[in-house]
Amino acid sequence: MNRGIRASQVRVIGSDGEQIGILPIDEALKVAGEEALDLVEVSPGVNPPVCKIMDFGKYKYEQTKKKQEAKRKQKSTQIKEIKVRPKTDNHDLETKARHIEKFIGNNDKVKVTMVFRGREFILREQAHVVLEKVVAMTEEFAQVEQTPKNEGRVITMILGPK
Repeated sequence: MNRGIRASQVRVIGSDGEQIGILPIDEALKVAGEEALDLVEVSPGVNPPVCKIMDFGKYKYEQTKKKQEAKRKQKSTQIKEIKVRPKTDNHDLETKARHIEKFIGNNDKVKVTMVFRGREFILREQAHVVLEKVVAMTEEFAQVEQTPKNEGRVITMILGPK
């Protein structure tokens, strides 16, 4: 039973969904007690407040089940990572493009990471050419969500489904 009811009269909705009418609180509690159910305030902002006769424990259980079902149906996206180097050859890029297509097909995002080792840091222009090739190979099924971004010795770019 909800003890937060302050009004002297409430509009009561029965356990079958039909309106019983406006009753004093004591009488509404008595009606709920006869049915061995709870009197729950569903709309406190109106005048008179609306209360419903229901099994509150069962109601809370059903709400929990609905939340769990919604979570189960929810699709989660992951970020998969593909690493390339400035001197990665075209054939290797085609293979990585097929991997990207598979990941995008599973509704995942793909983070393309260009890693520089040693003196490769000088090959910045070549690195951007390689990333542009990746974008060109995947433009049918993917779009660039984050443009190539320099982070020290790493350049990253994120691709997502179209």
